[in-house]
Amino acid sequence: MKEVSVYPDSNRKKKLEAFDRLLTIMDQLRMLCPWDQKQTIESIRHLTIEETFELSDAILEGDLQEVKKELGDIMLHLVFYARMADEQKAFDIADVLNGICDKLINRHPHIYADVQANDEEAVKANWEKIKLKEKGNISVLGGVPKSLPALIKSMRIQEKARGVGFDWDNKDQVWAKVEEEMQEFKQEEEAGNHEKATEEFGDVLFSLINYARFKNINPEEALEKTNRKFIKRFQYLEEASKKEGKQLGDMTLKEMDVYWEAAKKLK
Repeated sequence: MKEVSVYPDSNRKKKLEAFDRLLTIMDQLRMLCPWDQKQTIESIRHLTIEETFELSDAILEGDLQEVKKELGDIMLHLVFYARMADEQKAFDIADVLNGICDKLINRHPHIYADVQANDEEAVKANWEKIKLKEKGNISVLGGVPKSLPALIKSMRIQEKARGVGFDWDNKDQVWAKVEEEMQEFKQEEEAGNHEKATEEFGDVLFSLINYARFKNINPEEALEKTNRKFIKRFQYLEEASKKEGKQLGDMTLKEMDVYWEAAKKLK
């Protein structure tokens, strides 16, 4: 392995001491706390998922103090899983950390070996090829988790296909595909073929996600921003109309639209 020089971290000792403190507390909780003693790898899985979404919320809100808090919660879970696995003689936290270190070194041959990668695309391509070789997957797409939300899964599928060279040449080709898929959806929808229209609508979404990738837009982030914008405006509509003694269920769409337009002017 090629030797890589890094700047010394003046706070490294402090960081190691903090991690050691967490490991010690985890050991104490597992030995002394009735709730912690009762937990299994399976029982805290749903809690980990919840903590991950809470971290995502903090990131989207740009609240770094909340990000710090949520990272701590997730770090606790990671240490918890490793502690329980250690009890079963399966692996421990050192195995986990060494495993990810080995993987990072192996997947960055442009840093730790003599492979050339002068831009982000080359790094991604190398990563996918090495990953495919490591896992022995029959398909390039074999590493995409089946349970991923559909939008994120589409992004990962397209990224992996691009990693082995299966991709459009430019954004104009992709947009032409978007327009083609929209036309096909419209034809099936107008024909009253619901099942086929549903399939074509999926194609429209997939091609739009593809176009977003070419424009360096994260569709998950873009959609979430729109969700939050809609919520903010709709809640203004609710509050403003209520102050004037109106009920949404009794209002016409035209009346509600007055408040909606007012909400759009707010920052």
